[in-house]
Amino acid sequence: MDFKKVKLSEICSFTTGKLNSNMAVKNGKYPFFTCSPETLRINDYAFNQEAILLAGNNANGNFNIKFYKGKFNAYQRTYVFTASEKCNLKYLYYYLKLCLEDFKRLSQGTATQFLTAKILNSFEIRLPSMERQGKIASVLSALDEKIELNNRINQNLEEQAQTIFKSWFVDFEPFGCVMPDNWYIDKLGNFVKIKRGGSPRPIQEFLSDTGYNWLKISDVTSIKSPYILKIKEHIKETGLNKTVMLKKGSLVLSNSATPAIPKILDIDSCIHDGWLYFPESLLSNEYLYLLFKIIKNDLISLGNGSIFTNLKTDILKNFNIVMPDIYTLNKFQSLIIPFFKTMKNISRENQRLSALRDALLPELLSGKLNV
Repeated sequence: MDFKKVKLSEICSFTTGKLNSNMAVKNGKYPFFTCSPETLRINDYAFNQEAILLAGNNANGNFNIKFYKGKFNAYQRTYVFTASEKCNLKYLYYYLKLCLEDFKRLSQGTATQFLTAKILNSFEIRLPSMERQGKIASVLSALDEKIELNNRINQNLEEQAQTIFKSWFVDFEPFGCVMPDNWYIDKLGNFVKIKRGGSPRPIQEFLSDTGYNWLKISDVTSIKSPYILKIKEHIKETGLNKTVMLKKGSLVLSNSATPAIPKILDIDSCIHDGWLYFPESLLSNEYLYLLFKIIKNDLISLGNGSIFTNLKTDILKNFNIVMPDIYTLNKFQSLIIPFFKTMKNISRENQRLSALRDALLPELLSGKLNV
């Protein structure tokens, strides 16, 4: 396949956003791209186009990249790429995804690593013909579009589950909008055993390329699914006696950094002390997951900490919840389980599609695999 080497400055242009990341607002009208893996929201837009969004700085050099078409805004260190007639922008997006480790190596700074315009302008990529770029982008885009469709289906299913939960256990709509007499309000800790994960220290001495899965809060902040299927880091066996190993199917709740995120493990993993877990419970994982989604803002408001909000175990133990009767709980569980089974299956399909896309990506972009 005929490739030529070109500098980014020869085939595209880029600018940066103008805003501080603290301009984000909850439930804003437009996406707000910052250096966080999670897309924030804002009520004003500065761009209305097809663009690549590349985070320009990161505390650990793990830069992230996204593709978006439409109205959006951007942080002052987020690079917004637009292509010329020499380059298919979607092809460039996939190519740059393969270059994130190169950007990490080339970045400057100590406490925070950042990419300069000079670094990006002189960065070289291998470029095939426009026809070939379009074909490669089409193959990879088809996989991403299927993943995105699945994400929307899962989001819809979760919204339906949340609506049913709120109807039954917050608004009491099936019961005449009044809490039934045989229900009662009591502390969550009386129904659920709540424990905290653990961390071997210094953690850098226990991290490894292989070994036991090590769940970090950054693994879940951008994941919409209730289920965790992939974990980036691992720890050595020598760290097991200082942490907590959970089996697939366990529910966890973040208690620091980005608190009150519930997730269900679909993979065995160790958890650090930024996670809470529930070894014994009268309530199902699905019920607790939906409950934590409902009370998230209340829990955060009760947290403490000068830099990060922390949810101490006692906050959760002493939080008052409505406890329904067993018959209603079982009836709700039978209704809600199909939602979660479907979301799990869709999440697993997305995992397979992502693995296929990631395997094809270097082969297509290197020319080893023809379209």
